[in-house]
Amino acid sequence: MGHAPVVTDVAALLGDPSRAAMLDALMDGEARPAGELARRAGVAPSTASEHLMRLVEGRLLVVEPRERERRYRLASADVAELLEALSRLGSEAPVNSLRAAGRTEALRAARTCYDHLAGRFGVAVTEALVARDVLDIRDGSFELTDDGEVFLVDLGVDVAGARAHKRVFARACLDWSERRPHLAGALGAALADAALDQGWVRRRPNDRALRVIPKGAAELRELLG
Repeated sequence: MGHAPVVTDVAALLGDPSRAAMLDALMDGEARPAGELARRAGVAPSTASEHLMRLVEGRLLVVEPRERERRYRLASADVAELLEALSRLGSEAPVNSLRAAGRTEALRAARTCYDHLAGRFGVAVTEALVARDVLDIRDGSFELTDDGEVFLVDLGVDVAGARAHKRVFARACLDWSERRPHLAGALGAALADAALDQGWVRRRPNDRALRVIPKGAAELRELLG
């Protein structure tokens, strides 16, 4: 095998349905306590603790002490990118209730992919930015134009802060539901923050699906054409 990375270790961690459910619950970039992740995965707290310990040891999660509890979050954007890629390759979970169907549709309509906008909403915003020459797409990645930077700053996006991050600035992330790219990277995260701050979208409780506010959608249509 030489010195190639051992991908089987990661594959084994992701292959367990309970651990996969926990990771999916953290795909909004938030940190959550073990008890909540146990409920999301449908396992006992003691079982959840064992799973979480393995995910931390496998460098897929990190622990954040919060007063009297420990909270868990995805270790990095790379982990989120891996999970998004696997979502594109995997088969969709069967929908066997109206509640499950509603959540699936909500995720397809608008969601966060770790810390950036995804779903139909995220793809539509990205494509509108490309159409307005705010973004250029080259070799599978995005580049921010000079006029585009002024436009985004006026829109309330912290472009300077995004540039200061030690991560990819503007990346094209292939959306698992739309099969078209949305804006990721530090700039994608800054755009998502602006969308939330401006009230164009709101987070749904305990979910990475977003609710697009009609007034915000109208304002965006006017701004983006």
